[in-house]
Amino acid sequence: MELKELHSQDFNLWLEKIAASIKNRDFESMDWDGLLEEIEDMGASEKRALRSYTRRLIDHILKLKYWKSEKDYNQKHWEKEVVNFRYEIAQILKESPSLKNYLQQNYHDWYVNSVKAMQREFTIPDDNFVSSETIMNEDYFG
Repeated sequence: MELKELHSQDFNLWLEKIAASIKNRDFESMDWDGLLEEIEDMGASEKRALRSYTRRLIDHILKLKYWKSEKDYNQKHWEKEVVNFRYEIAQILKESPSLKNYLQQNYHDWYVNSVKAMQREFTIPDDNFVSSETIMNEDYFG
């Protein structure tokens, strides 16, 4: 079976064969298109994870800061989530420091979109912006 066909039929076996081809310097049988696609997908996946954890962090900071009617009941849980999301973001940035630029370029838009979503549940004042540096400060909880 050709490597290109194997990519869609048995991904793990495809990976093993790609790794073996690279180790053996067997560049003739490589599935270059499939390998390129997987490399690009890996980068996109890291960006999606960073965006997701950052949005969730923003959401929980907003909850802690403005959702007064639910705060007494949920505060400890929300704070725990904030700690967890910060950790995941820090790990992503530690493993891929170049994603710091991606975070900085997109943070404002992610923040604005989180505010729009959270305003469906509770009131958030217009002057609510929290910088990415502040939101990542381990002592900041809103």
